[in-house]
Amino acid sequence: MPAHDADPILLTAEEADLLTLVRDALTGPAAARLLGPSGEAVQLPRSVHDVLIRVVRELAQGNAVTVVPVHAELTTQQAADLLNVSRPYLIGLLDQGVLPYARTAGNHRRLRLADVLTYKRARDIERRAALDETSAEAEGLGLRY
Repeated sequence: MPAHDADPILLTAEEADLLTLVRDALTGPAAARLLGPSGEAVQLPRSVHDVLIRVVRELAQGNAVTVVPVHAELTTQQAADLLNVSRPYLIGLLDQGVLPYARTAGNHRRLRLADVLTYKRARDIERRAALDETSAEAEGLGLRY
């Protein structure tokens, strides 16, 4: 994949009003459609619709977005950034076998995006469960936060 394909895209101030119109069109009561080259209505496949909803939501919140296939490989720094951890911490996870990786010819490590996202989802579920447990214990003790 060329590097420019993975460059983050950020909403410009001039596009904010248009984004609102797009969001409304995607979330309206009728199925979203595109106009084809001859003006014919083309219904969006559900998967494309779902991706567009996510992209619009993130852009509306001021976040830059990029579209990367799940089979893409990440550097250790990219994976650490995605997980919001330091690169040394990520290297420790790799050395413990927590995340799979491959070595390149130059002996650099590469991680599959799909593996990093799977780890992130599992970690987020564990964190949520621990937070719920702590909250329940605090409530049981009559503590309020």
